[in-house]
Amino acid sequence: MNKFKYYFVLLLAGIAIVSCNKKDDDDDVVVTPVRDYAEQYKADNDSIVKYLKNNYIKEVSVNFDITFEKITDPTTQTSIWDQTVYPLEHRDVYNRDVTYRVYYLTVRKGTGESPCNFDSVTVSYRGTLLNGTQFDSSYGLARNFDLDVYAVNGGVIDGWGEIMPKFNVGTPNTPGSDGAITYDNYGVGAMFLPSGLAYYASSPSGIPSYSPLVFTFKLFALSRTDSEYIVSGGAKVVLGDGVPTYLEDINGDGYLYDQRDTVRFPNLPKELIDDTDGDGIPDFYDFDDDGDGYTTRFEITKPAGAPVTGISLYYPYDPIPDNPATPNVDESELWGIPAFSATGEPDYTSPGRLRIHVDKDHHSAK
Repeated sequence: MNKFKYYFVLLLAGIAIVSCNKKDDDDDVVVTPVRDYAEQYKADNDSIVKYLKNNYIKEVSVNFDITFEKITDPTTQTSIWDQTVYPLEHRDVYNRDVTYRVYYLTVRKGTGESPCNFDSVTVSYRGTLLNGTQFDSSYGLARNFDLDVYAVNGGVIDGWGEIMPKFNVGTPNTPGSDGAITYDNYGVGAMFLPSGLAYYASSPSGIPSYSPLVFTFKLFALSRTDSEYIVSGGAKVVLGDGVPTYLEDINGDGYLYDQRDTVRFPNLPKELIDDTDGDGIPDFYDFDDDGDGYTTRFEITKPAGAPVTGISLYYPYDPIPDNPATPNVDESELWGIPAFSATGEPDYTSPGRLRIHVDKDHHSAK
């Protein structure tokens, strides 16, 4: 009996060991490799094109809310792809060594300025999966977002910065009695993003991994940025160089990219690089745009005795009028950042002039 008990105890111990080993095996984390971006884009693009051909614009409301639905009667419901009331356009976007074709729908262009992909924007929006499931919404209210994907407080997904600049902001109305600001003539549209320009392999709440996304939006306003920064105590501190980021778009395409980000841009095409002095730092991150050893901020500082107006210590990029919203302050500037002719005379106003901060032969207006 005692021998039996001994073997029985050994048997239980053996079972326990096997069970523990099995549990350890079950607890092992299985790491699934991230999918190839190019292959995933092919699948995403097929899904998006299918969506555009099998859904229609059910409504654009008086408040410019856009509703898409699946086609149930092809004789009366024209697909997003085939309809001609609102332009369905596309933009080619280079990211992670893939050239994405990103479709967007223009319901209204807007009449104000256009943001660049490093500005902050004020928008209302709604986000859905291709099956129509809503995963996010601002509930018709305006919210502020940084289009800068490197923003200190966290930027938006890449796709927003690629499509928002195709639209213009609106014009603000006089605030109401509650202080709320409304806008007229703002841009209205929709973007259809492949997962590589959205959340890709990650899965935030309500969004499965590798999901193409649909956003409808209204672009109300923008705030310009000046992006040059230093790192202090391990933190990014934005200082700027006196020239707003959107004006450091040397090639004039409306977009700026950091060629040093070789994860996003392993082979960034030369035509997309805005780098005056060729030092590998794009102008919008470069404190010395022309590489002459004098900072941009120094070069655009108004010298003593110069023919200047306005309260700023720096020349604006171009002459600017007074701001009517501040009737007690004159911000008008009759001269912009100067260039110098062959005679050495300053040129403050000519369109297309080679301004001091991007001219290695001149260092200041003094």
